[in-house]
Amino acid sequence: MPRGGKRPGAGRKKGPQRLEKEAARDLVRQQVFADLGPLVAAQLANAKGLSYLVVREKVSGKFLRVAKGAAEKLNTQEEIIEIWEKDPSVQAFTDLMNRALDKPAEQMRVTGADDGPVEVLFRWQK
Repeated sequence: MPRGGKRPGAGRKKGPQRLEKEAARDLVRQQVFADLGPLVAAQLANAKGLSYLVVREKVSGKFLRVAKGAAEKLNTQEEIIEIWEKDPSVQAFTDLMNRALDKPAEQMRVTGADDGPVEVLFRWQK
């Protein structure tokens, strides 16, 4: 009996699991497309650097993030209001550039034996 090669019945079965994964991918894809504008804006903000408002509790000294518009509702136990910034994200910028302008092609170095020059021979055929 010969060994190797394609055998009947071999390989992963195409069943309900594969169909469920495809349906899940389609659902996620639809949700991403529905919120594409805000997602891109958030990614751009992350690439530029984020800022957020924090308050410090008087008793514990613990810093807490404050949501937009919540600064007016501070209680008497919170005292310091600061704006903290997060550095720009190089990964977010790189990801945006790769998606918008395509990933740059990796350069290939062609050398001969012992890193010497490569001899190329062209033949014209009729």
